[in-house]
Amino acid sequence: MKSIYKILALTLVLTVFVSCSSDDDTATELIGENSVTLEFDNSVGSDDLLLATSSYTNSQNETLTITRLNYIVSNFRLTNDQGETFTYEKDDSYFVTSEETGNTEVVLENIPAGTYVSITFGVGVDQEKYLQGAEGQGDFLTVAEETNMMWSWQAGYKFLNFEGTFTSETVTETTDFKVHMGSHGSSLDNYKEVTLSLGTDALVSDEMSPIVHLVADANAILDGAHKLSLSEQSVIMVSEEKSPLVALNTASMFTVDHVHNGTGHSH
Repeated sequence: MKSIYKILALTLVLTVFVSCSSDDDTATELIGENSVTLEFDNSVGSDDLLLATSSYTNSQNETLTITRLNYIVSNFRLTNDQGETFTYEKDDSYFVTSEETGNTEVVLENIPAGTYVSITFGVGVDQEKYLQGAEGQGDFLTVAEETNMMWSWQAGYKFLNFEGTFTSETVTETTDFKVHMGSHGSSLDNYKEVTLSLGTDALVSDEMSPIVHLVADANAILDGAHKLSLSEQSVIMVSEEKSPLVALNTASMFTVDHVHNGTGHSH
C-alpha cells in the first residue's frame, strides 16, 4: 500500500513539473515583430552633458563649455543568442542624434522576435551610401542639412559636430573650438563601426519592445586613447592627421548602460 502511495505522489510531482515547464516554455516563446528603441544619453565622463551651462576639465587641463554635440549613427545590426544577425533596412538606417535639439532617440521598427545580445552600428555615412549621389540619399540629406551635419554635397557629411568654448593654462581668454569630423569625398574615409554587448538580453516579440540605453561620453572625443589638444589646434575639420584620430576616439565613446524589457515607451 505504501508503494502505491509513493507511486501516486511521484506521479503528481512529475505532472506538476511538466505542467510548470510547459507554462515556462509558453511564457518565453517570442513571436512576431516589434520596435527596438535606442536612447543615446550624452555625458562628459561621469557627468551629464549640459549644453552651455556647465564646464568640464579634461586630462590636459583644458576647461570646456560645450554648446553643440551632434553625430550621425547608421547601419544597425542586431545579433541574437543563436548568433544570427538581423540587418536593418539600409535606406532607413541613417539618423542624426542631437543634444542641441533634444533628438537623442532612434527607433528601429519591425525587428523580428528574438533574444538579442549585441548591437552593431556605424558612426557616420559609409562610402557605399555616399557614392549613390545626392539623389540616393533620400530624406536624410535634408535632415543632415537642417542639423548642421553637412559641409556641402561635394565635401560630404559631418559625422560629428562638436563645438563650444575653452580655456587652458596657455589659452587664458575664452576661445571657440570646433571639431567637425567626416569623410571628405571618397579620399578620406572616417566612417567607423561599433559593436557593443547589451549586457542584458533585449527581448523582442509582438508584445515586447525593449529600450536600450546607451551612454556617449563626449570627453572621449578629444581625451580618449588619442589625446588632442585644443590649445594646440582649436579648429579640427579637414585634417588628414587629426580627423582620423577624432573618428577613432568618437567610435570609442559608446557603451550600453542598461536595457529595459517591456511594452510601450514608458518602461
